[in-house]
Amino acid sequence: MGSDGQVAVVTGGAVGIGYAIGRRLANAGYDIAIADRDEMQARQAAREIRGLGRRTTVVVGDVGDRAQAFGMMQAAARDLGEVDLLVNNAGIAGLGPLVSFPEADWRELFRVNVDGVFFCCQAVLTPMMARRRGNIVNISSWNGKLGAPNFGAYSATKAAVISLTQALAREVASHGIRVNAVCPGIVSGTPMRKVVERQGQAFGLPPSAERAKTIPLGRLATPEDIANMVVFLASDEAAYMTGQAVNVTGGLWLH
Repeated sequence: MGSDGQVAVVTGGAVGIGYAIGRRLANAGYDIAIADRDEMQARQAAREIRGLGRRTTVVVGDVGDRAQAFGMMQAAARDLGEVDLLVNNAGIAGLGPLVSFPEADWRELFRVNVDGVFFCCQAVLTPMMARRRGNIVNISSWNGKLGAPNFGAYSATKAAVISLTQALAREVASHGIRVNAVCPGIVSGTPMRKVVERQGQAFGLPPSAERAKTIPLGRLATPEDIANMVVFLASDEAAYMTGQAVNVTGGLWLH
């Protein structure tokens, strides 16, 4: 089935990787619902994507709040039609040694990065199961496969997203729904990268420009690199893929 006229919701879709995903999906024929906490940036992104000739809507809320997550998914369906594709991209970062990592920061990372994925999945799955079709792509991280010093809390959330993806994929496969994850490497030009760079300095972590030298393909990822994989996983070309956590790391991580 082609994607023309299908409806995709992209959480955290106003900026960075989420915005690139929305644009790439629009070019592939999807109508786009941008779900984000920042209404002003979300509306700007929607105007730009609308210029590509697709219908768009903005749904504002906090994915880590169950009522708001359900409300955003329902609003997207009301404005554009039933959701065919959910991209769980919204996420936050936080660095620091686990021995002294603040409890409040730990809980906030899990609230947004894990609860947000869980709630949004719950919100779209019942209508998807009733129609016996649908697609979910969760944005995890290569840090979900590698517990790195000072990334422990963030890594734990992204590992949880991979496990959730695998379990959910097996639960809903018989209903015609596929669930996969994308595990980006070091992505340049995003708000999250700015946070990681700033916080990383306090722990003596090398800047991204130095880390790029360790990547076999010799460069950092771009948001568009991640968006391309999302579009592939959402497409009929990936019709026999579910429960996968696909690396987009330039060879930095291979498992």
